[in-house]
Amino acid sequence: MASIRREGSAVWQGTGKEGTGTLTTQSGTLRGTPYSFTARFGDGQGTNPEELIAAAHAGCFSMALAFQLSGAGHPPQELATTARLTMEQEAGGWRIAAVVLQLRARVPGIDRAKFDELAQAAKANCPVSKVLNAAISLEATLEG
Repeated sequence: MASIRREGSAVWQGTGKEGTGTLTTQSGTLRGTPYSFTARFGDGQGTNPEELIAAAHAGCFSMALAFQLSGAGHPPQELATTARLTMEQEAGGWRIAAVVLQLRARVPGIDRAKFDELAQAAKANCPVSKVLNAAISLEATLEG
């Protein structure tokens, strides 16, 4: 069985609320990228884990759908996906409760039923969808 490993790291200094941290990815795309309480729960500078998960989910879904569409003989011109992640506070902390994938797609020559079938399969089977313990929905617009 094949496997792929990826790494990311975090360094945090200080308390949970007043401290600050940095994130670094194996690829170097993020290198010492700041994150903080205010970036996570307010409008402070830097990134946060949830927006990174949302971006990863949008990217994973888009690539999975491109493979689905291409395999069915309908390579896409463009797949533009936004993932809107919602966190909710519960007893004991916060959790990622839901992700809405909003897709605008240009796929020549495909009918709506086939497009919807493939988009739902990509939503269910992309690795990020599989790892999230959250309600995942899809709002898909097929243009042109």
